Amino acid sequence: MPPRNRRFFTREPFRHDDRLTLQHAEGPCGFLNPTRAHFDHSKLCAGSASNEIATPQESGDDAEARRKPPKQDVDSNVPARNVRFLWRSRDNRKGRHPLLVQPPLAGEEAPFVTPRRTSHPKEILKTVIKTFTHYPIWDISWLVAFIFTWGSVVWVINAFFVWLPVVAPSTEFDGEITDGGGITAFIGAIIFFEFGSILLIFEAINANNSGCFGWAVEQLVDSESNGSPKLRVVAARRHCHHHHQNRRNFVGKASSATLAEARPDSDSVDGKRQWQWFPSWHDLRTHYLHELGFLAGCAQLFGATVFGVSGFTALPGINNHLTPQWRLNAAYWIPQVVGGSGFIVSSSLYMLETQQKWWRPAPHLLGWHIAFWNLVGAFGFTLSGALGMAYNNSGAQFEAGLATFWGSWAFLIGSYLQLYESLNKHPVEEVSSMEDFAAVKG
Repeated sequence: MPPRNRRFFTREPFRHDDRLTLQHAEGPCGFLNPTRAHFDHSKLCAGSASNEIATPQESGDDAEARRKPPKQDVDSNVPARNVRFLWRSRDNRKGRHPLLVQPPLAGEEAPFVTPRRTSHPKEILKTVIKTFTHYPIWDISWLVAFIFTWGSVVWVINAFFVWLPVVAPSTEFDGEITDGGGITAFIGAIIFFEFGSILLIFEAINANNSGCFGWAVEQLVDSESNGSPKLRVVAARRHCHHHHQNRRNFVGKASSATLAEARPDSDSVDGKRQWQWFPSWHDLRTHYLHELGFLAGCAQLFGATVFGVSGFTALPGINNHLTPQWRLNAAYWIPQVVGGSGFIVSSSLYMLETQQKWWRPAPHLLGWHIAFWNLVGAFGFTLSGALGMAYNNSGAQFEAGLATFWGSWAFLIGSYLQLYESLNKHPVEEVSSMEDFAAVKG
């Protein structure tokens, strides 16, 4: 029997969708569920742009797109030689639908038309603008990123309160460290860590289990190529049944605008509700305890809960009454070390989830960079707690404040990238050669 990471023992994506066929699944750890898979779409296979599909189905977005071409830049659609749909556990959890394309070389046939790669400067600028203008509060993935981003801002302010008086004593004002630092630490620990971490667990246990393609495939006639048919792949909200499509509630039901063919039967999967507050013991044992995203979320929640103790004891009136030193260490500094260690484990697992092999980094993926910067921040907060216990050492106190400073900025970078990720639901990745295209297996 193949290792667990080579096949879906439970909840195989697209198992009820005849259009998508599983070709390959893999994950970084043999005893955990697959974190990535490659699916062939029946219309996107080689040679599919032929007369065999000269009369495609017209429904929903397909038919509407024929009547009203989408308003977009002339350069936003580009030719492609090969197209592949990728499934990744993190992308699926965030409601994203990654597409892999290979552009044609000069003189090569291009049977497909796809959106341009999302790493294009214009696409990056569009998403950056959306991070300041778009607020989909009904999307739990966006809400997690939004809370983490503002929580990180609070921690950056806290770092200035704590570190600046040490490096520049002349700038200190009354109550800067005890009041300013203590209150911002309390707010940051509760908003950034505890509440955001709880939402991470809800996001993990309510991940889409049936698989969601999220694209529409249309047939076009290219008049410049003697009328040879082409297939255009376009992002289609009505073909997506992730929870973020429903703007009217926060319980994960598919939007009423979702096409019937893309909607899970009776808004359920295998007879279970799409949204759940707590998984059953059977689901925990057979599925979630083998999911890297769920395990990382549990480590994050554990770290946040312990770290919350130091956030509470940082409040003025509590922190300055924790004497002698061992009480301050036990109630304030040690919870920072334990909680920060939980964040290190969580960030490491999130990084691992994005990698093909446990030892091979994946810097080409946005999710990997998010986890990497959060890992840097976690080390900063852990180091701050460890150095803070050396109360009589001025050098250690300086380094403790500095670790909070750069750790907070690292968390802010990772959180903003996560906010960017939550608004980029249809990423298009591009490879230049057929060897690279064949080498990417989800």
